[in-house]
Amino acid sequence: MACCQNQGKGVQVGVLTGYIVREILKGSAIAVLFILTLFNLFTFSDELKSLGQGDYGLKQIFLYLALTSPRVFYELVPASALLGSLFILGAMGNNRELIAMQAAGLSVPRIILAVMAAGTIMVMVSLSVGELIAPMTERQAQLLKVTAKHQDVLKQTRYGIWMREGKKFINVRRIEDNGSLADIHIHELDDNNRLVGTLYAERAVYLGRQQWKLIHISETEFSHEKVSSSVQNEEIIKSSIAPDILKIAVVSPDNLSLVDLALYINFLKKNHQKSQIFEMAFWSRLVNPFITFVMLLVSTPFVIGVKRGVSVGARMMIGVVIGMGFNIIDRIVGHIGLIYELNPVVMAVAPSLTFFLLAMLALRRSVY
Repeated sequence: MACCQNQGKGVQVGVLTGYIVREILKGSAIAVLFILTLFNLFTFSDELKSLGQGDYGLKQIFLYLALTSPRVFYELVPASALLGSLFILGAMGNNRELIAMQAAGLSVPRIILAVMAAGTIMVMVSLSVGELIAPMTERQAQLLKVTAKHQDVLKQTRYGIWMREGKKFINVRRIEDNGSLADIHIHELDDNNRLVGTLYAERAVYLGRQQWKLIHISETEFSHEKVSSSVQNEEIIKSSIAPDILKIAVVSPDNLSLVDLALYINFLKKNHQKSQIFEMAFWSRLVNPFITFVMLLVSTPFVIGVKRGVSVGARMMIGVVIGMGFNIIDRIVGHIGLIYELNPVVMAVAPSLTFFLLAMLALRRSVY
């Protein structure tokens, strides 16, 4: 008889756990869709300023929004998990459902485990979108925008962009912190599409009025009779290619998956180039799933430790303040790490670890 009661209690606990998981997933899904819609509305308003530039019309803007949505979705999952869990658990607390669940044998630690189980599903979906879909669609979105607004861009690759200007084909690998270009290759063809010259420049600085100053140049010219090479420190060239094209389409951490980021960091280090930004992005991407669990853990003390009379609006305000506070702190710490070239692992982990410890402390006080 006691065995049957224990089995029945176990089934009941399993049903209640599944109920919490489903409800939190529903709440988080509604939250992420709502916030994603707001983000896209703001982005749409910004993109309307570029309407009519080249072939950039409403069709291209809507397609651009669709292609950038996976990246935005990936970034919004932690905040949506916080808001969704606060809303659902808060409603359960106000309706005395959590008390009834505890009376039925579902302890507070089991409620927390159910919340974490929902977080596991969210993290799996987030990682699938963020690593398999978002990098590809983000590259397509940036390329769509650039090619619609300008006719110079030929093709965007994993490690830079190719542009065409008349008979010249220009490859730019990266942009330095001060805005100048680096690792530039220019190939020039004649009217018969035969290669007549190549030029490599370590850096290029925009002087204004369609003028670029190339620095540390190696140039090779080809003819039927001979091949000649020359080296010079500086050269000023005219080009209709504007800096904004390059800023949009060069290699960006948003365009790369974790594997691509690791490969690109290795490439930069082998060539003795700065990789701090990409290392920070790599470790931040690794920490992102942990942030979702931290946000869910943060929501629990506000349900268990706060009185039932607290309204849904108040709980949402708590969630917004916590989410915004975390994002602001995370960005400040990230910028400080980049400015002073601090350890990217520490800078990426520190904000999340701090919030995790605070959540554990608040949870311990609420439970015990």
